[in-house]
Amino acid sequence: MPSADAHTSDSPRPDDRPQVSHAMEDYLKAAYRLTMDGRPATTQLLAEELGVSGPSVTNMIKRLHDMHLVRHTRYQGVELTPAGEKIALEVVRHHRLLELYLAETLGYSWDEVHEEAEKLEHHVSDELEARMDSYLGFPTRDPHGDPIPTREGVVPPDLDLPLADLGIGIAATVVRVSDRDPEQLRYLAELGLIPGTQVTIVERLPFDDLARIEVGGQIHIIGRQLSRAVWVERPE
Repeated sequence: MPSADAHTSDSPRPDDRPQVSHAMEDYLKAAYRLTMDGRPATTQLLAEELGVSGPSVTNMIKRLHDMHLVRHTRYQGVELTPAGEKIALEVVRHHRLLELYLAETLGYSWDEVHEEAEKLEHHVSDELEARMDSYLGFPTRDPHGDPIPTREGVVPPDLDLPLADLGIGIAATVVRVSDRDPEQLRYLAELGLIPGTQVTIVERLPFDDLARIEVGGQIHIIGRQLSRAVWVERPE
């Protein structure tokens, strides 16, 4: 993936938001994703997320801080301001609508759409966004089950439970999976761990954080890393 610092933006933006480059949008989106994953948006994690150097992150954070898009606390990372979060959510909305559009209309598989959406998300006009949204029937989730922010930047509260935390013997419905790794997505599909399917943890094995699960009548053994890449509907 090209460095986020390589992007530029000449496209007009609404009058009520600051002029930002594509690289700035990438940083704001990365900070939002890290926060939603329950991780701090530190310099190191942002550098890993975006594939850039630590000094590049430090310089960009200073620029975003000066533009009042983030608040930076030393050693604790950055926090999006309301203005920064609004921009991040707009990019996330474009990304997830694009993923769904590519999957449903152009036949892309769910392990291919993320990379394509990364390339296109900065170039979606308000008109194209509205047309995709309407054509897709005003969807609320992308192919991986991630929630699609509304045009107003509203995201439903995260009530999903990591599969790793599901109790033994409790049947639950998969609602979303991590889209970070295409190979992992292909493997999840082979196991049947896709949004809408039912999964039950049959047994936790005593070594290596392994668990025996049942999906569609089939038994599989998965590790903790994989079980933390899948979220289920929280049982009542």
